[in-house]
Amino acid sequence: MTTSFPHESPIMAPSMLKCDYANLQQEIDRLAAANTHWLHWDVMDGHFVPNLSYGALLIESIRAKTKAFFDAHLMISDPARYLDDYIKAGCDAITFHIEAAPDPTEVLKRIRAAGRKAGLAINPGTSPTQIEPFLPMCDLVLLMSVEPGFGGQKFKPEALEKAKYLKPRLAPGTLLSIDGGIGFDTIGLAAAAGCQVFVAGSAIFGEPDYTSAVQNLRRLAGHVG
Repeated sequence: MTTSFPHESPIMAPSMLKCDYANLQQEIDRLAAANTHWLHWDVMDGHFVPNLSYGALLIESIRAKTKAFFDAHLMISDPARYLDDYIKAGCDAITFHIEAAPDPTEVLKRIRAAGRKAGLAINPGTSPTQIEPFLPMCDLVLLMSVEPGFGGQKFKPEALEKAKYLKPRLAPGTLLSIDGGIGFDTIGLAAAAGCQVFVAGSAIFGEPDYTSAVQNLRRLAGHVG
C-alpha cells in the first residue's frame, strides 16, 4: 500500500475527536458530502497526554467505510511499540511526537517502508530546531497550537512563528499541518504563516452545516471550494 496526499488546497482535516461517535458512519458521510478528503484521528494513551481516546481497532473498523485519507496522530509515549497496529489498521499517514521519540529516525523509516506518509509533531513548548535534523525524512510536520490532550482549547499564536521558521526548511512535497484552536478567526493567520493542512474540530463539528463550515474555513484560508 502506497498512499498519496489529497490534492486540494488548503486541506481541511476534521478532527474526529469531536465527532458524534453514536452516529460515526453518518458523521463520515456528512464530511464526505462537505468535500473533505482527510480524517484526523487523535490517539491518546492517558500517559503522554492526560486523556484517553480510541485506538487502532476503532480506526480499522472504519477503514472499509470510506476512501478518505486517514492520518493517525499518535499522542502516545511509545509510538515504535504500537506502530504496526496503525499500519495494519489502514492509516495513510502516521504522525507521532518528537517529545515521545527524541530520535525519531527509525520510526520515520518504518512508516515510509510500509508505504505510508511519515509525520512528526511538535508541542507548543518545543523549539522547532529539535525537529530540524529530521525534516528530510518527514512527509508531514504537525504543529500543535494548543497543548495536546483535549479539544476546544484556545489557539496559541506562538505557533505561527514556528510555522514561518519551518516552512522554508521543509523538503519539496512535505506538508505543514497545524492542530489546535483552528477556526474562523485563526485559520487565515495559520495559512499566511505557511500552513497547508488545518485540523479543525469544533469549527466543523460544532456547526449545523458541515458543508458551509468547510467552505467558509477554506475561504478564510485564502481559497474557495
